[in-house]
Amino acid sequence: MKKILKWTGIVVLVLGVLWAATFFIKSNSKGAITYETQTPFIASIEKKTVATGKVIPEEEIEIKPQISGIIDKIFKEEGDAVKNGDLLATIRVVPNEQALFQARGRVRNAELALNNLKIEYDRNKTLYDRGVISNQDFNNLKLQYDQAGQELENAKNDYLIIQKGSAGGSASANTNIRATVDGTILEIPVEMGDQVIQSNNFNDGTTIATIADLGQMIFEGKVDEGEVGKLQVGMPLEISLGAIEDQKFGATLKFIAPKGVEESGAVQFTIKGDLEEDESFTIRAGYSANASLTLEKKDSILVIPEALLQFDRQTDKPFVEVETGDQKFERRDVEIGISDGINVEILSGLTEADKVKVWKKTEPIKKGTEEEEEGEE
Repeated sequence: MKKILKWTGIVVLVLGVLWAATFFIKSNSKGAITYETQTPFIASIEKKTVATGKVIPEEEIEIKPQISGIIDKIFKEEGDAVKNGDLLATIRVVPNEQALFQARGRVRNAELALNNLKIEYDRNKTLYDRGVISNQDFNNLKLQYDQAGQELENAKNDYLIIQKGSAGGSASANTNIRATVDGTILEIPVEMGDQVIQSNNFNDGTTIATIADLGQMIFEGKVDEGEVGKLQVGMPLEISLGAIEDQKFGATLKFIAPKGVEESGAVQFTIKGDLEEDESFTIRAGYSANASLTLEKKDSILVIPEALLQFDRQTDKPFVEVETGDQKFERRDVEIGISDGINVEILSGLTEADKVKVWKKTEPIKKGTEEEEEGEE
């Protein structure tokens, strides 16, 4: 029994050695990897960045009331073109009862004061005509009488403004809301019956309408702090609109914010550019847009695909492998310049005649070899 087990173990050991030897021979019998090469070439490189933002009017004017009340009627709609002075809406005044009573009281007091001075004025005029009082005394009394009349007129106007919104009901009454510039109505955020608040030193007031000139549009976006230092006012921009596909619009950079704002851990700087007019397209306010800016450009320079570069693990300096013979390569350090993410500029280390090794080339596995190995297993 022991002899049978002993010979069985020997047989298993011999078979294992034979299988390992066969596997090793087959593994080493595969052909060596053949690396392809590429040569440097002359090309142009543009280093660009993209700023995301939107297209907005250069100026948006908010129309606000000069008196509080309720929207009585709206004469225009969003999208209408208006001229300076066009009537947009009217306001119905709802006077404060306390202020109305106080204004009425001021009118009554002014009437009483005027009546009293009138009696005094008539009496002294008779004496003045007879030469009893001096010219100076009469003139002083006449001045007081005229001032009382003016005070009554002012009190009546205040009362009418509180009650009706205007003193004389003229076309320029505070209850008439008119456009202050030429342009297009972008938004009317109120409706008939809405209560509105006047604009004053303590309150911005309720916006009745927003008007802008859609013929003067600008791009407003943001760029990262790492790229803002390379921008200059006057640089050309290429604008792409999300709402208009396959169409580019020209623009000129006119503003770079002097102060950045931190957003999601990165400092962003606002930029603005004047959009060139194109009458064949209707550009609406608020379109999302991307602006492409050329940070650096070089023409007719020696370049290679960036994928051919390797970097030293210790010095982090770039290098490539150049062919010196049939599938024989040597390391060569290179100095690189700008890159567009596809090609990179070679400042030194290579010539157009050099053949650069294409890295990470693997030999394809033959289907027949796979089937044979599976069958043997």
